[in-house]
Order: sequence, then C-alpha cells, then structure tokens
Amino acid sequence: MAIRNCALALVLLASLPAHGAPAALAPSLPTGKPQAQSTALLERSWQQLDAELRALDQLIPSEPEPPVGNVLSTPELPANLIRANQPAQGPIQPDDAVAGPPLDLPSPQQLQAGSIASLSLEQAVAIAFANSASLQAQREQVAAALASVQAAMGTYWPTISAFAAGGYEGSRSTVTSNKPNDNLGFGPQFSPTGLSDSSGNPTAGAFYVPDGGSVAATSGTGDIEGGLQLNYALLDFARTPKVRAARAVLERQRNTYANQLRSLQLEVSEAYYRLQQNDQLVRVYDANVRNDLVILQDSFDLKQAGLVPRLDVLRRRAIQATDEETLIQALADRAVARRQLAVLLNLPATVTPSPSDPIVVQPRWPLDLEASLLAAYRGNPELEAILAARTALAQQSQATAAGLLPKLALFASGGGSSSQTSLSNFDLGGGGCCGSTALPLSTTNGWDWSVGLTFTWLLFDAGTTAGQARALAKQEAAAAQQYAASRNDIRLRIELAFFNHEASLAKLSSARRGVAAALEAFRDVRLRYLTGLDSELNLSNTQDRLINALVQRLNATVGVNITYAKLLRELLPMPRDPNLPIQPQLQLNSSQP
Repeated sequence: MAIRNCALALVLLASLPAHGAPAALAPSLPTGKPQAQSTALLERSWQQLDAELRALDQLIPSEPEPPVGNVLSTPELPANLIRANQPAQGPIQPDDAVAGPPLDLPSPQQLQAGSIASLSLEQAVAIAFANSASLQAQREQVAAALASVQAAMGTYWPTISAFAAGGYEGSRSTVTSNKPNDNLGFGPQFSPTGLSDSSGNPTAGAFYVPDGGSVAATSGTGDIEGGLQLNYALLDFARTPKVRAARAVLERQRNTYANQLRSLQLEVSEAYYRLQQNDQLVRVYDANVRNDLVILQDSFDLKQAGLVPRLDVLRRRAIQATDEETLIQALADRAVARRQLAVLLNLPATVTPSPSDPIVVQPRWPLDLEASLLAAYRGNPELEAILAARTALAQQSQATAAGLLPKLALFASGGGSSSQTSLSNFDLGGGGCCGSTALPLSTTNGWDWSVGLTFTWLLFDAGTTAGQARALAKQEAAAAQQYAASRNDIRLRIELAFFNHEASLAKLSSARRGVAAALEAFRDVRLRYLTGLDSELNLSNTQDRLINALVQRLNATVGVNITYAKLLRELLPMPRDPNLPIQPQLQLNSSQP
C-alpha cells in the first residue's frame, strides 16, 4: 500500500501544473471534448497503475507487526543488541586478560555472565602478544629448531653406549656310552679289572665305562654379560652441512617469529581502530536520530498550526525510520567489532573488549617514501626468513650429495661375561657313565675387548642420492624467486600505505572544513524552516550533508591511523628470540631506522 500511495502521489503531482495553472495561461488550455477525452485517458492510466500496484502488493509478505499509529513513536531495540552494546564497566583486569585453556568450551553461565572491559591499544597489543595461539605455536617451532641444532652439533662427538644381557636356561639330558672305553690304552683306571679291592678281588678302574652305561642329569645355567661400546665418525663429509642447515632453519624460524609479531600488531591495531570507528559511528547516528525526533516534533507542531502540509510530517517520519535502520546496523557492527577484537586477543569468553583510547590522529609518517623503502628492506625478518630457508636448502643439498663420499669411523668395545652352571637329579644306568664331567656347580668368567676402523663408500645407488640433491637445489632456486616476489610485495605494501596515508591526511583537512560548513548550514536552514522561510526538503538535504561530512571526517581519521599502522608494520623492530621481552611500539621515531 505504501508503494501504491507513493505512486499515486507522483501521478497527482504530475497533474497539478495543469489544474493549478496561473490565470494567464487559462485561455491556452484545451476545452470541450478534448479535455474530457484526456481526463478519461488519465483515469484509465490511474486504474491500470492501481491494478499493477495491487498485484505487486500480493508479492510482498505482510508485516508481522501492526502499522504504526503514532507517527512520533519509535520502536524498541532488540534486547540482545542492547546488551552487546553496553558501555564498559571498567578497565580490564589482569586476570581477565589471561587466555583460558585451549581445549575448554564456554558454558552458558560464562556467556551470560559476560562483562565489557575497556582497554587501550597498547594494552591490546600486549595481550595479543601474550595470548596469541599462533604466536605460541611459533615459539615452539623456534624451540624445536634450537633443539635440532643442538642435536646436529652432537655428531662431532663420539657416542658411548653401554650394553648388558642376562638370562637363565635349564635342560634335562642323558649321556649313554655305546662302547666301553677299556680299549683306549689309558691304563688300569680305564680297565674293568684294573684295580683290586681290599680283599684282592679285581674291580673296575675309576674311569671305566661299560657298554650301555649312562647318566642322566638336570642342568641349569645362568649367565650375564655387559660392557661399553664407542663409535666415533672420523671422516663424515655430510656432518658439517647438516649442522649449517640446522642453524639456517633456526634462523628462519626466529625471523618468522619476528615477522608474526609485526603482523599481529598490525591486525590488533586495525581491529582496534575499526572498533573506535564503529563506536563513533554509533554516536553520530544516535545523535542523528535524536535530531530527527526533534525536527519531526517541530514538523508535527507546524502542521497542527496549519503552517506546513502533511507531506512534511510524513517525509520526516520516513527519514527518521531510515536513520533508525542505520543506527541499528551501526549497533550490530559495533557488537561484531568487539567480538572480532576479543577473538584476536584470545580473551576469555566472559570478557568483551571496548576501546578506552580516544580517537587521536597519528602524526605524519616521519620518513619519505625512498627512506621508508630502504629501511624496510634492511633487516626485514620476512626477507631474512626466506634467505635463511634458501641457505638451509643449499646445506641440505650438500649434505645429501655427501652421501656419495667415503666415511671413516672408529669403533671400540669392551666387556665381560660370567655364567654359572649347576647339575642335579643324577640318574645312573648300565653301570654308570661320565663321572669326570659331572660337576654339580661350576662358574665360568671371561673378558673381551675390540677396537678397529670401519670404512664405507657408496659406489652405486641408481642415482637416488644425486636426484635428491638436485631436488633440493631446485627448491633453493625457487626460494630465490620467492625472495624476489616478497621484495616486490613489501614495496607495493609500503607504497600503498604511504600514498593512502598522505591522501587520508589531505582528506582529513578537507573533511574538517566540510563539517564546519555543514554544521553552520544546518543551523541556518533549521532556523529558516521554523520561521517558514525554507522547505523541509532543503532541511533534509542539509542534514544528510552534515551526517555525511561527520562520517567522512571519521573515515579520514581512521584511514590516517590504519595507514600509519601499515607503514609501521614494515619497519617495526621486533626481537628474534622468543625469550626476550616485547614492548609494544605504536609510533616510529625518525632516527630509529
């Protein structure tokens, strides 16, 4: 219906000049039958337009709420949106800035008991440095690379290892003589009649074993051995390149850590400035809606007095509704910006950040474009990380190629062993056997040592080692191209930020003049409207220009700060060692590079 009413109003307005023509033009208007025919055509046009608008109304779903009866009333904002835009309850506390356990999920009670805490940009950067999960992961990568260097350095030293073994073994065995041993010629001790007893009767010797004589016994043996072994690589052409490659990897991880610090500070700064911008936009649009209500009341009072048409009130009501929508969206944008900053800072689920710093324009960038580029290239951790990666690939290629060279190593070992054997449960048969070897309990001890050299030389591996070395060499060449690409990206980032920084400063100066002029124009046109000297249409246009000027000044201010932060990201000095303290730095001194 609103669309149809607007369209009908346009048709009526189009017909007003004909009906409301001055008297001097009355004789020139057509009269008689042509005038009646034109009126009939106009009626048919209205009917056709009305039918089309009715069909269009059928496609639009009905509103869930009844139409507004009081034109001066305003709708209530959603409760969740109001809660998400509550003002800060105080500065952030140290306990609230500590990240929660990485595997925990927030409970409903924690989400409902959330609080809004204010913090400065410097505090936000410091919290991000302490809580960032990706930054902590990079710290672990640096520690792992350092451990790899220490492991590679250990290859210059010999390895000494101890070894030991022990066990017990038991068995049951029977020894049977299949032939007597009296024909060996060993004397009477081996003869069946070689000796005489006390009565002078012949008897067998002490070592005589008859045919079929046997002995069965259970044996158990427990043994233990141990010693030391030394290995020392006297000649290994792959050892030094491996150590250098490990050091290069450590250097790359440290530079990556410093570059992540730069990137994280830029992300936090951008999120903080955006939140400041959303805060200010809420204030601007809220003031605009309040001003709409005042003007709407003035228009309503003037209409009641018969000084302005009903059209002014309806137009002001439509403008006020549109500005309310803008304010509602600004509130939603601020709530989202708060959560984005909270996620970036890895704050607990119960804490929502709010900026405490006022919007202050950063000073002009202290360096010119050429000095900024030269300072950005010098000691840039992003470029240094690529160079370190290239060095690591080159050393790994040499270490792989050294696999085809000879190796010489020294080895030495020494140790001892001891065993104890016991025999029991003897069982003799066929006259007995083997008494001289039946020792009920015996011990055996021994010592041994060895020393020598090992020489190895890989003569043929079907090109496997050479292919691996070539692959690493190609990766090294690719790293050089990556260095060139990153160098160009750094220059482009600096130039974009530098030119936009200069443009934002210039736009800010123009925006300040525009706000001053728009504010004075709005004051004048409102006074003229109240006195009947100007129309509501000029008042609305002037009000729109004022709001646009305020928003443009705010955007220019935030643009100056964000471009400054982007330039600072390329030149900001950061520690390479994760164990060193980090001091957030939000401005660059001209003497620092």
